[in-house]
Amino acid sequence: MKKYILGALMLASAAGSAQMNYQDSNMIGIFGGINQTDLSTNNFETKAETGWNVGLSVRGNFYNNFDMVYAIQFSENKFSVPTANPLTLQNEDVDYKIQGVKISLMPSYNIIYNHLSIEAGPVLQVNGKLKYKEESADNAIMETLATVKDLEDVSTFNILGAVGITAGVRNVRLNVQYQYGFNNFLSQVEEEGFGKKVKGNLGILSGNLIIYF
Repeated sequence: MKKYILGALMLASAAGSAQMNYQDSNMIGIFGGINQTDLSTNNFETKAETGWNVGLSVRGNFYNNFDMVYAIQFSENKFSVPTANPLTLQNEDVDYKIQGVKISLMPSYNIIYNHLSIEAGPVLQVNGKLKYKEESADNAIMETLATVKDLEDVSTFNILGAVGITAGVRNVRLNVQYQYGFNNFLSQVEEEGFGKKVKGNLGILSGNLIIYF
């Protein structure tokens, strides 16, 4: 009888240890993917365009079914604006590009350990000026008196809120995430040419493939 009890205790201990290892979420991952970026504003029309993301992510145990996900991401985001070329008098969509780095810290709730989780949290984005083709600099932004180059200066530091879902197997997962900018992305743009206060908020939908080690 003692042998059976001892064997049962050892088996239970081994099963418990295996379960703990199975739920160990401490991993480092690299990721890459694409994004769709739009700018929500009443000052002019915009259209979402496709950009890219690459970065590094660390997932670690936090509390019970919660992990904490730290990430640093480098990205190029794009959106376009309808304009009129002053030389040809033709309408043209001009692409704006913005390159920057993002740092995020997000609690993650594990619905199914190592397979399915949901995340939400803040994102800090540091970026440069908007870039565009030099030959489009003097194009007039439709329904305004502003030109393409008038949108060059934007907010350098931006705070976004993010929600997302991650699914897959332990070492390979797909993350889909939506980010919304809380601050005025166009805070540095002069009102002259628009006739009213210029305001816009970023909206970014991204999909990344994460490989954990």
